[in-house]
Amino acid sequence: MAEAQHAEATWPLTRHERTWSALRLLVVLAVTAAAPWFFIIGGAIGLYLPLGAGTTAMLAGGLIGMGIVTLAVVPVSTRYAIDSVAASVPQFGRRGVIAVIIPQYLSILGWNATLLVFFGDNVATLVKLAGLDTDWLVPVVIALALLLCFPILRHGAAGIERVCQLLVLFVLGVGLSLIWLLLSTHQDTIAAAKPAYASGDPWWDYMTGIEILIATNLGWWAYLGAMARQVPRASAAVLPSMAGLGLTVPLLAIIGLAAVLALGQADHSDWLVGIGGPVYGAIAVTIVALSNFGTVLAGTYAAALGLKQAPGLERLGWNTLILLSLVPLLILTIFFAGPVKTYFTTFLSFIGLVFGPIAGIQIADYFLLRRQRLSLRGIYDRSEASPYAFWGGVNPIALIAMAAGCGTYLLLLNPLTFASRFPYAWTTASLPAVAVAGAIYWMLTTLVVRPAGKGGYRS
Repeated sequence: MAEAQHAEATWPLTRHERTWSALRLLVVLAVTAAAPWFFIIGGAIGLYLPLGAGTTAMLAGGLIGMGIVTLAVVPVSTRYAIDSVAASVPQFGRRGVIAVIIPQYLSILGWNATLLVFFGDNVATLVKLAGLDTDWLVPVVIALALLLCFPILRHGAAGIERVCQLLVLFVLGVGLSLIWLLLSTHQDTIAAAKPAYASGDPWWDYMTGIEILIATNLGWWAYLGAMARQVPRASAAVLPSMAGLGLTVPLLAIIGLAAVLALGQADHSDWLVGIGGPVYGAIAVTIVALSNFGTVLAGTYAAALGLKQAPGLERLGWNTLILLSLVPLLILTIFFAGPVKTYFTTFLSFIGLVFGPIAGIQIADYFLLRRQRLSLRGIYDRSEASPYAFWGGVNPIALIAMAAGCGTYLLLLNPLTFASRFPYAWTTASLPAVAVAGAIYWMLTTLVVRPAGKGGYRS
């Protein structure tokens, strides 16, 4: 239980605790990424783009988004053995970090709720194949699945790694087989398909495909630090981050893209059995259902670590933090499954809206202003003597920069209607949001914070 005890303290990992190799991190991140949301992500791309253009747009957007997150999180998390939220204290302040904790918690809750809704659909499909009633059984199975997560999470990252090692070959194998099955049986239909929401401007459609994947992978900010800190060197974490998260999502999202083009729907629970037959369909649905757990576990672990940094919650025990992450998930999944599925694309835009500016601020602060030097003691010092006390524990400059980045995103793209303004079709909305937030943070810190002697910046 050493891992659980460490996780409860949420202090930086010591050298001997950081035992993950690049391969071990790659396995965990790949299983974390290989969750059934790629059906919806690929399906969203298929509304705008055909197979070839959609695939290249997803690969480009996935790598761009993951590159931003990797630059913002991996160097600081691996150097100081801290998670993403702790790494944002030097920018936002000990109390201001709540502006980061809230979107992290909500994004993980949204991701996990989506996965659990998929899990419920998988269970319903299997129950129907067995000829049983699903009305009462699906909520019971979801509750039991979350109950099973609790003892695993008590072991912290070590428990997550064991689960991912068991799932990796099955999940990736089924994903690749589904791609082959769709492309081999519906090749002509896919080639002739016309995306339902194509705008008539191929470049706008292509840039929208890139934007969706950038926004999707920016969401890994909430997860990556908690996993990357298990690796002792940044050089051992960069490639697993880019490959495990940046490539796995767009490659597996080809399934959803092909399904929308071939069948008009990405929801796998409706077509897996029909295409592969009852035996293959049942096996595939079972493995897809199990693939939810690696991501749910990783997300809950990261959310619990983040909550520990929240003012007023630092004294809560690890078990309580796990429950604070699991119980709302149970309620959201069982009672609000419909809205969770309906507003998934809007949720992705929310991720790009929020985490892009946070990443931009961190990149500007760590590389340009602090020259890759932080006070580890200051991150956990809650007194007014902390270098990150700023003004009453809050750095208003970070909040201004974050608001400017979010405003830039909204100016270029409406996340509800996808109505856009120039130069969205050339820049996306997420990339300018990252750049504006980082530039404003750098400028105002140089003009205001550093001259005031706040934030622990060296002259």
